Amino acid sequence: EAHVFYQYLFYGQLAKLRSYAGSKGVEILGDAPIFVALDSSDVWANRSLFQLKKDGRPEAVAGVPPDYFSADGQLWGNPLYKWKAHQDTNFAWWIDRIKANLEFYDIVRLDHFRGFESYWSVPAKDTNARNGTWIECPGLELFKAIRAACPDAKLVAEDLGVITDEVEALREATGLPGMAVLQFAFGGDAENAYLPHNYSRNCVAYSGTHDNDTTLGWYRELDQKTQDHIRRYLTVSGDEIAWDLVRVAIKSCANMAIIPLQDLLSLGSEARLNTPGAPVGNWQWRYQPDQLVSLQQDSAPYLKDLLELYDRA
Repeated sequence: EAHVFYQYLFYGQLAKLRSYAGSKGVEILGDAPIFVALDSSDVWANRSLFQLKKDGRPEAVAGVPPDYFSADGQLWGNPLYKWKAHQDTNFAWWIDRIKANLEFYDIVRLDHFRGFESYWSVPAKDTNARNGTWIECPGLELFKAIRAACPDAKLVAEDLGVITDEVEALREATGLPGMAVLQFAFGGDAENAYLPHNYSRNCVAYSGTHDNDTTLGWYRELDQKTQDHIRRYLTVSGDEIAWDLVRVAIKSCANMAIIPLQDLLSLGSEARLNTPGAPVGNWQWRYQPDQLVSLQQDSAPYLKDLLELYDRA
């Protein structure tokens, strides 16, 4: 009962926060993970919608294969959806979930969008995600149902990771904006999709995400060749690299630009939020009030100028 009361208090506080933000013209973008926890109320109350054994243990679990972030992949351990059961209910559970998110957020970012085309299914007994299998799911059918039920919903596709032609086709069919992360842009050739000259308007530009190091921390760890490419591409010295990426994200043609607070503060790796695949040490960083005061005094006028200059004010 205590947890129910805490949740009640939190919901009330979150509703007040959104109302106050809206009164100031501020929109809140919330993150919706594709999967839910095995011990969640969602699974407990809707066991028929998940791939579970009779005793409630998962038949297989979620994850992603080895990638840029982790050589073993990421073993998330979440139960997987029984998509046929969701189709049979016209995706009612998903529609309710999106509506619930929209009560608190103006925009919802759908994490691991590629999992709506095919998901990585890992045997429940495995200790890493190397031996999984891609399994297709009815993503387009799902999004048609969501759009019919929530025609005005503002959604963003987190389309990072293993992005195939099929995933890109799904995103284009849904019309959802994808993500363009500048930290993934450099060190390769001019056709890299994350370089600003390759952006489409229907995307969201990021200097980096919560899964990346801060821009300053990232830049310091790059090899000389990649640093040279960045400085040459941006026509900068690199002495203010965090703000260099802030500026290029804001000036890009992307319909939306998102800048982590750590980059506005030009902080290094000590302020990194999350390291994918690392079991401890994540989500520990907290900003200090004096940092916001400093930001307001030292950088806010320049940021305001950038937003006005590139029509984002």
